[in-house]
Amino acid sequence: MKHPNKIGFRDGLGYAFGDAANLFVLTYVSSYLKVFYTDILKVAENKITTLLLIARLWDAINDPLWGNIIAKKRPNKDGKFRPFIKWFAIPLGIMAMLCFVNFRDFTASETLVLALMYITYIGYGMMYTTINIPYGSLASVITDDPEGRTLLSTFRSIGAGLGGAIPLLIGPMIIYTVTGTNSQGVAVKAADAGGMLKFGIIMGVLSIIFFYLCFFNTKERVASEEEPKVDLKKTYIGMFKSRPFVVAALSGILISGQLQFASLNQYLYKNFFENTDLSIIGTIANYLPMAVMIFFMPKLVKKFGKQELCSVGTFFSAVAAVLMFFIVPHCDRLGSGPVVFMLFTFIIGFGYSFVSITNWAIITDVIDYQEYKTGIRSESAVYAVYTFCRNLGQTIADVGGMKLLGAVAGYNGAIHGSAGYVEGVGEGILFVCTIIPAIVYTLVFILFKFGYPLNKSKLEVMYTELRNKRTAE
Repeated sequence: MKHPNKIGFRDGLGYAFGDAANLFVLTYVSSYLKVFYTDILKVAENKITTLLLIARLWDAINDPLWGNIIAKKRPNKDGKFRPFIKWFAIPLGIMAMLCFVNFRDFTASETLVLALMYITYIGYGMMYTTINIPYGSLASVITDDPEGRTLLSTFRSIGAGLGGAIPLLIGPMIIYTVTGTNSQGVAVKAADAGGMLKFGIIMGVLSIIFFYLCFFNTKERVASEEEPKVDLKKTYIGMFKSRPFVVAALSGILISGQLQFASLNQYLYKNFFENTDLSIIGTIANYLPMAVMIFFMPKLVKKFGKQELCSVGTFFSAVAAVLMFFIVPHCDRLGSGPVVFMLFTFIIGFGYSFVSITNWAIITDVIDYQEYKTGIRSESAVYAVYTFCRNLGQTIADVGGMKLLGAVAGYNGAIHGSAGYVEGVGEGILFVCTIIPAIVYTLVFILFKFGYPLNKSKLEVMYTELRNKRTAE
């Protein structure tokens, strides 16, 4: 029988627009804001890590708070979650632009520069939360059809690929300017303040446009309560007693952390390989496998299951990352080094594509599992905590990455921002950018293989019982 909430291409495309909008600003801020702080604003690494830590401490309050506000909101003619996209798309785009304003053009005060950094970065994070939690929760009310959920997760991955690739592919062409040449005659480039702001404006405007495309092309089919009854204490207790949620949260910290940690590759391209154009090749090597696998993933999930595919994929990435750690440091820096690094990046991207494409369908399964076990359904509360876990992973990666960049590599933005390769510093950056991914992918594999309990057969039983229960109600 045809599922009553079956969806098609329009909802999938609309949902893809939403994650593209998210990733336009998130990828640009995540990948380049540290470079902007160190190389343009000339702020010391320890001050940047303090800002990142304080921002995440605030997220620990802000994310659950917004999850509570959204959970208690009554649905209107636009639904329960879609209105937040309409209301906060423009504020988010503006705050993302302001993060890349060169405050030193307006003041010589170090204190004021730091204060403006705090205001813009924390403000951006708050606006991102106001949309990201309802956007993530939206998938569970667009449809409750398992195949539809996989379709949404697949389209979300397409949107993520588009939104993540454009800042990484086009950004380097605009934000870097030539400062000289290396020993091989290749142009050495450094970050340019005007270029970074210009590209920030482009990403902010695109984000606003795509969020509205998401709003107009999606529909909430699974009815939300007219008078939401939210028992947060019971919800959170049930959440942290849920093994699927705990595993998903831990893997979210690691997955998001690794994505954020990969932004340090900007320093690797700039200060080891002395070729910032490698950022473009690296993006292609990382996203191309996912672009190919998207076409096969729905059928693979239907046949094998999400947990099974994620286990195999992360094992593949973990092995490749370990080999990268041992092999790349022994390659010629300007000869075979970039080629070998990109080859391993492609292999890791292929294995990780199973996780990146199915990840959001797994979160909707976790939401369903909590309803299945406790009778409580709270998409926004689950997604708020999961969002915080991903933010926590990003912070650990940012803070740890900046610490490692200084302690292991000896990098100093004021000295090395436009210096190109410096012996010892470059090798330290390479060490940091290979050993950490090897560890992270190994841990993600262990979690999915031995920790996550919702395999294909268990999910089929859960879907059937939930559908019967909802029909009876």
